[in-house]
Amino acid sequence: MRRHKGLKWIGGAGLVAFALAGCGPHKIERDSKGPVEEWPTYGNDPGSSRYSPLTEITKSNLRDLKVAWVYHTGDVSYANTTWNGKKVWAKSTFEATPLFVDGTLYVVSPFNRVIALDPETGRERWVFDPNLDRIGYYGDAFTCRGLATWVDPERRPGDVCRRSIYVATLDGRLVAVDSEGRGPCPAFGSNGEVALTTGFQIPVKGEYHFTSPPAVVGEVVIVGSAINDNDRVDMESGVVRGYNARTGALVWSFDPVPRDPTDPARATWQNGADRTGAGNVWGPMSSDPEHDLVFLPTTSPSPDFFGGERKGENRNADSLVALRASIGKVVWAFQAVHHDLWDYDLPSGPSLIEVERNGQKIPALAQPSKMGFLFILDRDTGQPLLPVEERPVPQGGVEGEWLSPTQPFPAATPALAPNRLDPQDAWGLTPWDRGKCRDIIAGLRRDGIFTPPSLQGSLEYPGNVGGTNWGGVSFDHSRGLIVVNQTNLPFIVQLLPREEARRLNNRSATQGLVEGGWEYAPMKGTPYVMRRRPVLSPWNMPCNAPPWGTLAAVEASTGRLRWQVPLGTLRDLAPLPLSIKWGTPTLGGPLTTASGLTFIAATLDSTFRAFDTETGRELWQARLPAPAPATPMTYRARQGGRQYIVISAGGHGKASNPKLSDAVVAFALP
Repeated sequence: MRRHKGLKWIGGAGLVAFALAGCGPHKIERDSKGPVEEWPTYGNDPGSSRYSPLTEITKSNLRDLKVAWVYHTGDVSYANTTWNGKKVWAKSTFEATPLFVDGTLYVVSPFNRVIALDPETGRERWVFDPNLDRIGYYGDAFTCRGLATWVDPERRPGDVCRRSIYVATLDGRLVAVDSEGRGPCPAFGSNGEVALTTGFQIPVKGEYHFTSPPAVVGEVVIVGSAINDNDRVDMESGVVRGYNARTGALVWSFDPVPRDPTDPARATWQNGADRTGAGNVWGPMSSDPEHDLVFLPTTSPSPDFFGGERKGENRNADSLVALRASIGKVVWAFQAVHHDLWDYDLPSGPSLIEVERNGQKIPALAQPSKMGFLFILDRDTGQPLLPVEERPVPQGGVEGEWLSPTQPFPAATPALAPNRLDPQDAWGLTPWDRGKCRDIIAGLRRDGIFTPPSLQGSLEYPGNVGGTNWGGVSFDHSRGLIVVNQTNLPFIVQLLPREEARRLNNRSATQGLVEGGWEYAPMKGTPYVMRRRPVLSPWNMPCNAPPWGTLAAVEASTGRLRWQVPLGTLRDLAPLPLSIKWGTPTLGGPLTTASGLTFIAATLDSTFRAFDTETGRELWQARLPAPAPATPMTYRARQGGRQYIVISAGGHGKASNPKLSDAVVAFALP
């Protein structure tokens, strides 16, 4: 980590602390009676508000926030390394948000190792290694976003696995371990494990895997799955399953693709739903334990960019589905995209919020999307609380395709990411590269958002990374503000007739590789091969005007956009260290606190930032050892102790910034 002026190193390898040197600290006013404040689930509360009532760190003392400690997991993977004598293709991506419960901080590494730390020093207490099989095609990279935990009311304090820690591994296991480091929970499954791949035919090792934390509601631990995109029509089922949290016995299963002919959703699948797969839940889930609800953000049926084998609206896919968590039955479903052809799945669960109507607070949900849309729904019924309109969208797909004539658009909140790009909008550093961008855009089909994939190449804007991705939103309960970050990056999506792809004699086109800047997908079982890439100038700069990443606040009760600001700089991306606030693509989400602060990393420039939640003004930043595609968390470890803010900073295996790390970084006031 870069040394800060006025700071000196203290501590040993892998454990770094900073102390002020050569200058006196500003006066810090701390509530010495502050109680312990935990962070017990991935989004802090089951409803994923990513909000903390802690107020020790404020706008007035934020400038004194410094690194308190750094822990290194040791788990970093670069491409083409070896493991057990075999070649490992994937890089690591450190996206984890830790948990803090019962006086211990728990973090999971990209290799699914569960690590327990002292929350005030970062010292390692114990490590559990599930021995991940690292040979497999696990989507983008080695990653694991978080853990889940549960206290067994039938066990006494001190009993083994009175508190269990759950991790869903990349290689398809649900593992329960004792929270005090005494190993796997013996009563859970077989030696603490349940095989999540049982009953699946998986021809490509790793294409069915797990990257997000389970959700625990009552005595049921719930897991989705990650399924590699665009390989073929008949991908694995995206079934979501609930297991008994104590024994690991299967309690229920729910397939977002309706297989039962009597299911009302089945009527929206015109040529049946038996051949297609996916529709899975790869992102983090949310829940409402008080009402026995779990909220599933589902994805597109397979494959993403051609739907001739799954004609119709495809209800329950690309939807927010509310299940009765104890039995796995549908309570309601809201579809955000009809017949998805753009990989516009719902990448994260909603945040539970409240909306004021005539002086009454109504339980609601804020559901972000890759389209840059924010849907505000009634929590009990799934009906929009702020208006949603079905609007006509572009038609004229490729031969064999089916298109929905309309798509749902929120009417109260404007799109938080741009969704149209014409030649006259081309951007460049010079007239030369701007002209090249203008030519690229002019050669594409570009009818606005939901332009279907085409043979000539269609402009998809926002691209499949968002808008908003798996980081979700945070909700400031005291101010009624929803805080959300977006990526503003257009893509080209082109369909190649399969015979034409064969004539190209292009191995990438038939095997789903990357070549010449294009990402190819075979989409076996369809007449087409898909390829896509970002819309970039010859200098590898986006052809759309900045900002390329933003942070925004929306009023929950009205949908009004309170503010929106650029998020990120080109400091670590350009040949020169330019700190121009043009924004960068973002992965990860925000944390808000009751003191009116929003903390977020998520950018590609290795920087952690704090903003004024009410105005969007940037108040503070700190350098990190690598970009941090993760969501921060905060806690107070003991009565009268300090408030800590923790972020995992490990870089992203597919990002243009190649820097990787294994650092868990904690910040606190002196």
